[in-house]
Amino acid sequence: MKTTNVILGLAAAAVVGAAIGMLLAPEKGSALQKKIKEEANKWIDEVKKLVSNGQELAADTRDEAEQEMKKIKSNLKPIED
Repeated sequence: MKTTNVILGLAAAAVVGAAIGMLLAPEKGSALQKKIKEEANKWIDEVKKLVSNGQELAADTRDEAEQEMKKIKSNLKPIED
């Protein structure tokens, strides 16, 4: 969960930085608004992809761990007194 928060924080910071950069650039208001919206949508799509990839990786890792635990459990022998 912490990795996801870091990724989202970095993406948000990048979006804010890009928006500030665009606001400081001399452009018409409507053109600037359109540009900001397009860039924000690009970043949102990227963040969605990152989150989706992270979820898939977590699910795969969980499945692998469950399989390994089953193998370990099947190889355990009871302790005899």
